Amino acid sequence: MKDVVNVLDGKNLGQVSDLEINTQLGRIESIVVPGKGNGKFFGFFGGGEEIMIPWRNIVKIGKDVILVRLDEAFPLTDPEKAQGVYRPHA
Repeated sequence: MKDVVNVLDGKNLGQVSDLEINTQLGRIESIVVPGKGNGKFFGFFGGGEEIMIPWRNIVKIGKDVILVRLDEAFPLTDPEKAQGVYRPHA
C-alpha cells in the first residue's frame, strides 16, 4: 500500500492496484494505479481511468512511497493501451 508520486510535479497519483507482468520474460512491465476521483472502493467498484506506469518510469521504490517520472512526453509503447493511460498535464 505505497503511494505513487510523480517526481516532476509532486502529485500523488494513488496506490498500486495491479501489475502488468511479462510471463515469458518473468518481469514486471508496468504498475497500475486507479485514477483519482473515480469512485472506486479498493478498485472493485465503479469505472474510471487507470494509470499504467511502465517499469522504466519508476525512479525509486522506498519504504513508504514509489517515485515515478512522468512528463508530457510520456511515451505510449502500445497504442491499444492508450485508452486510460495517464498523460500528465503541465
